[in-house]
Amino acid sequence: MSTAAPELDDKRRAISVLRHEPGENKLCAEEAQIAQPGQSKTVPKAIPKDELSRKALLYSKFYGGKVGTAPKVPVRSLQDFGIWYTPGVAAVSLAVQADPELSFEYTGRWNTVAVVSDGSRVLGLGNIGPEGSLPVMEGKALIYNYLGGVNAFALPVCIKDEEHMISVVKALEPSLGGINLEDIESPKCFEVLDRLRAEMSIPVWHDDQQGTAGVSLAGLFNALELTGRTLDNSRIVLFGSGAANIATARLLIEAGADPRELLVVDRKGILHPEREDIDQLSIKNKWKYELALKTNGDRVKGRLFDALRGADALIAAAGVGPNLIKKEEIAQMNKHSIAFLMANPVPEMMPTDAIAAGAEVVATGRSDFPNQVNNSLLFPAIFRGALDVRARTITDTMVIAAAKELAKHAKDKGLTKEHILPTMVEWEVYPQVAATVGDMAVREGHARKKLSRDELLHTSREMIEHARKTMDSLRKSGVILEPPE
Repeated sequence: MSTAAPELDDKRRAISVLRHEPGENKLCAEEAQIAQPGQSKTVPKAIPKDELSRKALLYSKFYGGKVGTAPKVPVRSLQDFGIWYTPGVAAVSLAVQADPELSFEYTGRWNTVAVVSDGSRVLGLGNIGPEGSLPVMEGKALIYNYLGGVNAFALPVCIKDEEHMISVVKALEPSLGGINLEDIESPKCFEVLDRLRAEMSIPVWHDDQQGTAGVSLAGLFNALELTGRTLDNSRIVLFGSGAANIATARLLIEAGADPRELLVVDRKGILHPEREDIDQLSIKNKWKYELALKTNGDRVKGRLFDALRGADALIAAAGVGPNLIKKEEIAQMNKHSIAFLMANPVPEMMPTDAIAAGAEVVATGRSDFPNQVNNSLLFPAIFRGALDVRARTITDTMVIAAAKELAKHAKDKGLTKEHILPTMVEWEVYPQVAATVGDMAVREGHARKKLSRDELLHTSREMIEHARKTMDSLRKSGVILEPPE
């Protein structure tokens, strides 16, 4: 959290953006507006005029950034620099050179995460380039810090293809405890995540995939229980086949769903092995191709209307509504059906319409409706647990364990049709999920540091409480000023 006094003048602030080609002067924000072959030119969107947008612009200019670096060690006199820097630091450097794993003990690497994006698929905004994505990535870093006690920082990169992105992210590994990939277009995001998870020795996480899938799974566990169902005996339709739903389908299968009872619907209809574009999918999107072969055991053909006939649950991540899904489509589902409508800022259909059409449990991605499917419930805790044990990766098993812990917390508070997930203000859930993730990493053999679950719970609580207390102290002392109105 920043301890620097905000600059209140209108001086231009430099934005450091990591570029693949040294000396490249053209801003990637400009390149984001250039049409690629077969694509239409992106038209810049008008800046919203609502009150939250007004405050976001005002506050952003006032503070000049959401996060910053602050010392962790005392400087009692200038002589202390002889310890923290030269000549004393040489002993630390030589120790780490002899055993690079000591970098997790002698430096802040163990608790540091980079939020990396190329700005090619920013939620609700599309391809706005890395500079345009920077405010979003800073917001992500702030959530990491405040809810997870994680030292995260924004790192948009000017890179166009997956091979360049993979090489750049891999080069960052010696400085980091983990990587959060964010807002990268599909299908590029799948290749980048899969390769980096396989080739790096620190956790690599794509929140649009794993985060959305994990929270969706947690909510689905409880929605199924409320409606008298189990995951392995339910027919589930996934509407939309981007990063979120491809990852959700994969995680559902890992968690025990019958792939033959999953139906994935994209713009061209239901995925199945005989679809006319199946050969193209095998070349252009192997992840969707694999789902086309594995899911839809009855080989149902058609559109969403056909897919929902006799379905128990719908998970929609298809695009901004509110008219993407019709009442008559929801009416095709089984009684006491479940509908997750997760598009932001407007869900694929309004929750009231889904309920009127027969859905019993409805969730969205918005905080002003019940049952918000919110990635922020998961990623700060996932990384808190992974970092505390210096994990080498975050596995699907760890994500499923986190989802079950999240679901359990809501269940312990009492499940209702309007309460299937915790909210962000239920602080106690974060250490619990973190401890579960760290414990699973230890049991699976992915942890550099072995801690018991009780030790993990204590450590995660301490780290998260420290972050919140730091914020409170900085505000009370006036180091962080109150925003203007």
